Amino acid sequence: MNLPGTSIFNLFTIGIGPSSSHTVGPMKAARDYVLSLRESGRLNKVTSLRVDLYGSLALTGKGHGADRALIAGLAGCSPNLVSADEMAALCLNVEKKQRLRLLDIHEIPFDQIRDIVFNYSQTLPAHSNGMKFSVIDPDLTVRWPQVFYSVGGGVVVSAEDAEGGTTLRSAGDVKHDFNSAQELLEICAKLDLSIHQLVLENEKQWQTEQQVNERLLEMWQVMQDCVKRGCSTDGMLPGGLNVQRRAPKLYRDLTTNPERALRDPLSVIDWVNLYALAVNEENAAGGRVVTAPTNGAAGIIPAALHYYDRFCYNSNEAGVIRFLLTAGAIGLLYKKNASISGAEVGCQGEVGVACSMAAGGLVAALGGDNRLIETAAEIGMEHNLGLTCDPVGGLVQIPCIERNAMGAVKAINAARIARQGDGTHKVSLDQVINTMQQTGKDMQERYKETSKGGLAVNVVEC
Repeated sequence: MNLPGTSIFNLFTIGIGPSSSHTVGPMKAARDYVLSLRESGRLNKVTSLRVDLYGSLALTGKGHGADRALIAGLAGCSPNLVSADEMAALCLNVEKKQRLRLLDIHEIPFDQIRDIVFNYSQTLPAHSNGMKFSVIDPDLTVRWPQVFYSVGGGVVVSAEDAEGGTTLRSAGDVKHDFNSAQELLEICAKLDLSIHQLVLENEKQWQTEQQVNERLLEMWQVMQDCVKRGCSTDGMLPGGLNVQRRAPKLYRDLTTNPERALRDPLSVIDWVNLYALAVNEENAAGGRVVTAPTNGAAGIIPAALHYYDRFCYNSNEAGVIRFLLTAGAIGLLYKKNASISGAEVGCQGEVGVACSMAAGGLVAALGGDNRLIETAAEIGMEHNLGLTCDPVGGLVQIPCIERNAMGAVKAINAARIARQGDGTHKVSLDQVINTMQQTGKDMQERYKETSKGGLAVNVVEC
């Protein structure tokens, strides 16, 4: 089901790692392009096809698996359905035969090195994650070019929408439209609704309440499955950095020495770290995750939800649903007024936003009122302002995996601090969102998912 951009199910989607903007987005764009060729009757006329990547997509695309994702998308794969093993087999076959079946229907010659071009020094006008698809005739004539932008969280927009300034703001396609946290709080107060209740009312314009709840619980199940896989899968992460998975050993240590919890009152943090590490190691390996709101920050909300489920008194599925509905509202505020793209505003737009969403969601799950939720979400972002996106080797591994563990612990602490107050505070969520947006604009480009600054240039790859 295709839902409007103002649905929280455009924040929470099921896909594969390692990146929502550099893997999931390009796969969707590639599939959309060849589908448009089929719908216009042009697919069978294609003899050669070329994809150009620009900006951050070019600079860190190989490390993020953008080339493999493009091949899968051109073959007709969807990120919510294809497995990492299926994708690997497909790409290996294309590399070996130098042939690609578009939509698994029409076969053309395809040389990955020749036909996927990384334009490292060029950026398209609307966003750093730009890509252009073109059909190339035998006489080298370029036909049917189409530009897409991967704007974060796996969302892909056309050049017309992106360059025309189309945004979620004032979308007007929801029953209770809100463009700021203040407006959200005022509407809730007027209608005597909690934030999660208002979001549910909006979602019910497109689905029944039962369908909404079932989809949210499906997301929760995928998160739990991802943690289980991450805790049981040993080995080295792909990509060449020789990063060893840590979650399996940590899981064994925690489960074989349960008495340590009686000695160390902070041992719960080890479990939170475990949940986040397990998810993001799976993401780095190309496994199935829930974008929340991105793949690079996919471990924070699952870790906070596992903390709620395993360590909080009276936790239940209703609390999980409250958590995700509320977190979704907070995520929409960032999408409307700032960004969730590391290539646009740095990692504050990914880990920072996920931390803010998780903090507010946890307060809601624990029964906190709207003012406490807004306070927690503000605290969660305030202490991630200025966070850069500087992946070593262009891989979603260092510092990304540990950064999720830190973000999850920070989200839980933000919720605890907020619940100790009465909802009054000096800095509002709207102010911190605006500050994050401005900080992103002021941030030098090399700190925005280019691997040209920060740890990416100060850590020797080995």
